[in-house]
Parts: sequence; structure tokens; C-alpha cells
Amino acid sequence: MTTRTQVKPQWRIPAALILLSAIPVVAGMFRTVQLVAGAEVTPDNARFFASPVPVLLHIVSVTVYCVVGAFQFVPGLRGRRSGWHRLAGRFLVPCGLVAAASGLWMTLFYPHGPAVGDLLTVIRVGFGTFMFVALILGLIAIRKRSFTTHRAWMIRAYAIALGAGSQAVIIGTWMLAVGPPDEFANALLMAAAWTLNLAVAERVIRRR
Repeated sequence: MTTRTQVKPQWRIPAALILLSAIPVVAGMFRTVQLVAGAEVTPDNARFFASPVPVLLHIVSVTVYCVVGAFQFVPGLRGRRSGWHRLAGRFLVPCGLVAAASGLWMTLFYPHGPAVGDLLTVIRVGFGTFMFVALILGLIAIRKRSFTTHRAWMIRAYAIALGAGSQAVIIGTWMLAVGPPDEFANALLMAAAWTLNLAVAERVIRRR
């Protein structure tokens, strides 16, 4: 009984993080199947068929980063004896950098999709750049053996990566209550999701 009580709570956080990632991961898998199988080209997906490499890189890298990265929050896997945290980190940082860089590329070079205007473009560039820089700062910190700083920057980067999950929840709730958001509301809702994630991240950073 005691062992179960101690072990179970360790997995609540990663389970919640993976659950939050589920909607964008499934959407990414669906998009990948469309591109690989050669689905019908529509105005909504034409940009992806015209240049599939960036979106495929983004889907794969962000999926691995979010799902595998969730296990970095398991206390039992962060100890020196397990070796998991360090090994996974060496794999996850490149995935995170590719996810951020490919996201920025798509924002800047793909034609705008539905309900995407200049405001959302600026917001995406801002948060995408923040994620990329946070990963670099986290990497620099661990090379200097500054574990507290490393942890803080990596948590912030992960919070940004989870933005699509929070956006799905927030925008889905808005659609149920109000209807589809217009261009301006869509931008604000996406920004709100990223901001909420960062606020939670800062609270986690300060609590430990």
C-alpha cells in the first residue's frame, strides 16, 4: 500500500501533460497520413502539400518532444542513478529546437491559413523565438552545471511546446460557447493559451 501511494503521484503530472498533448498529436498524425497517402488538396491544406518537409519535421519533433518530455517531470527518473533524465535530454533538446525552428519557418513562409492574420503571425514568431532561446539558455546553463537555471528554462520551453494542447481546449470551449472565433479573437485566444502555460510554468519553477 505504501509503495503504491508513493509511486502513483509521480505519474500524475506526465499523464496530464500527455493528455494535454493528445489533441494536437492526433491532429498531427492525421495531417501526416494526409500528406503521405496523397489526400485531396484543398485551400486549407494546399500549403502543406506544396512544401511538406517543414510541417512533417514539426509534427514529428513536437510530438516526440511533448510526449517523451513529459517523463522528465517524473521525480524517480531524474536521479543520477537512473540516467534517464540526462539521456532523454540529449535527445529532446534537438527535437525541441527543430520543433521551434520549423514552427517559425511555417509561420514566416507558408501562406496564411484560415483566421490567421498579421497579429497571430507576430504572436507565433514571439513565442516560437522564446521557445528556441529558452532551449539554448537551458543548454548553456547545464553546461555550466547551473541546474536550477537549466530546469527553469527547460520548463518554460516545454510550456510553449504544449501551447497547441491548451489552444485546442481554450478555442474549443470558445466555439461551444460563442461560435468560431474571428481572426482577431483567434489570435488573442492562442496568445492566452501560451500565456497561461507560461504562468503555470513560472509557478512550478518557483514552488521547487
